[in-house]
Amino acid sequence: MKQQDCLRRFLFEEHGVRGEWVRLQDSWQQAKQHQVLVNDAVDSQLGQALAAVVLLSATIKFKGAMIMQIQGGGELTALVAQSSNDRKIRGLVRSEANVSGINLKEMVGESGRLVLTVESDNADPYQGIVGVVENTLAEILKTYFTHSEQLDTCLWLFANKTHAAGLFIQELPSEKKDKEDWQRIEMLANTVTADELLTLDCEELLHRLFNQEKVIVYEPEDVEFKCNCSRQKIGGTLSAMGRSELEAILRERDDIEVDCQFCGAQYRFDKVDVENLLSNPLGNDETNPPTRH
Repeated sequence: MKQQDCLRRFLFEEHGVRGEWVRLQDSWQQAKQHQVLVNDAVDSQLGQALAAVVLLSATIKFKGAMIMQIQGGGELTALVAQSSNDRKIRGLVRSEANVSGINLKEMVGESGRLVLTVESDNADPYQGIVGVVENTLAEILKTYFTHSEQLDTCLWLFANKTHAAGLFIQELPSEKKDKEDWQRIEMLANTVTADELLTLDCEELLHRLFNQEKVIVYEPEDVEFKCNCSRQKIGGTLSAMGRSELEAILRERDDIEVDCQFCGAQYRFDKVDVENLLSNPLGNDETNPPTRH
């Protein structure tokens, strides 16, 4: 059986280099189900972003969520991918009706930037920002790691209609060793093709790329699509808008309807619900929730 919807970590035993491999299938299909993907190029960018955020979330120890946002003034206006520490993913894309750019830089435009945020349950949020000055997401993230962590890092990201996949290698922070070892491993990894990464299982791929190296491969970690939206979270966002704005909306309609941009869930709040939110903003009622998927 093919390895799908899982992350595999691996380690070059003799060279102080770690790596990760990920391939998404069902989770990729579910994540894009509620997104408007105007062409195959935009579809691929969302898939690459989801594969990338899974890989990046596995590089640190945290309990919470890692959010990668790409923003710009081009035809692709927003791209968001999120992974929790236990590999629950979701993503969204916003673009013009016609996207003519061939690569990510062209789609996002000259003012594009990538924002990487780690929201941890037991620590203050961390945020890193880098400009979208390279053509591909893999190249942008390589620059991010080189500048922010001073660690040699490389990524390969591919996505098609059915699968999204990624490969990641990085020198270990505490074990900077011979640069020739890193350069050889990077050179070997650079021979990987989109077809290989999208179709070969982890062990097959690593054997093809690094059959002369001693590589330890760890057990798979499942990845699945799961949106963490809830009536309580949406209610908190509405209450933050304030009484005057909410009452102005309700003067024009019977209720307020909010759609989750990630999963398409619909949340409806009538006048009684809104009054409850405003009167009790910290204890939003989860009972009697008219929520539709």
